[in-house]
Amino acid sequence: MQPNFETINGLRSFPLLSRLSDDDLACLAAVMKEKLFSAGTTIIEEGKAGDEMYLLLSGSVDVLKTTPYGEQYVTASLKDSYHCSFGEMALIDRGVRSATVRAKEDCRTLSLSFDAFQKFCCEYPSIGLELLLSISATLVRNLRMENENLQIVYGALIEEIERN
Repeated sequence: MQPNFETINGLRSFPLLSRLSDDDLACLAAVMKEKLFSAGTTIIEEGKAGDEMYLLLSGSVDVLKTTPYGEQYVTASLKDSYHCSFGEMALIDRGVRSATVRAKEDCRTLSLSFDAFQKFCCEYPSIGLELLLSISATLVRNLRMENENLQIVYGALIEEIERN
């Protein structure tokens, strides 16, 4: 992608990229690819291998998990106004996706593949390190929130067991 002022200005609004300068953002934008998804399209599928992270430029998506009984439920709804990213773990381990992400409406994204990220980090190690630190901070924050949620669920379960 050929970065321009509008692209760099748009990237600046993403918390994940807040540690990067305009020059850094231009270098990163050059290796990202614009991808469009129609409403209802599955962008990421839980349990499938993944190798891309996405920045949501326009539109909205639902993040879904699947129960052991095969039923899906929405864990989060993300809008472009949140300046959010999803799929970051794929840049670290290329592992299976932990959730499904489905377009609620037509979406425009910028994607960064594992291979492009690896090459980018070799060419621009200091920028790659900053991005990796931001991704790590995001993942740590999410893990801490999930730990708090598990404590709440565990407490409610214990209360229910003790009542019966």
